[in-house]
Amino acid sequence: MDMFERLQRLLAEGGARYRVIAHPAEGNSHKVAEIRGTEVGQGAKAMLCRVRDAPGQFVLAVLPGDERVDFNKVAAAVGARKVKLADAADAEQATGCAIGSIPPFSFDPAIRLVVDRQLLARYGEIAFNAGRLDASIVLNGDDYRRLAQPMLADICAIAE
Repeated sequence: MDMFERLQRLLAEGGARYRVIAHPAEGNSHKVAEIRGTEVGQGAKAMLCRVRDAPGQFVLAVLPGDERVDFNKVAAAVGARKVKLADAADAEQATGCAIGSIPPFSFDPAIRLVVDRQLLARYGEIAFNAGRLDASIVLNGDDYRRLAQPMLADICAIAE
């Protein structure tokens, strides 16, 4: 079962309020938000980070699509000294998804899920690529919190 099917099964079995949007593969967050009919900030940007002092351990940092991640804050949230962005090969191996299609869910105990509080506070729904670049899910934020059970933390960089 691929990630797209796994997500749909989880959401359906969990009674989540969501919709699937098929669209052309698009790597630009502004363009995909326009296609989805959502705001850029509703996009759940999922960034896989490698924990430097714990081989094989990762953090999936999820933040609003219009924000930048602060790697020091991500490390502090999980009690690590340092994290860095995983490269494309590691990300695909760890998640089964290409960069840009990683959903804001972790199905692997070696991948800790940390979500910036702003993402769920600013909007009633979040939007994300669902394991594929050509399909998105728009999901009720309360249902996301209930099903994903993320650690909530402040992981966004301060705007300069």
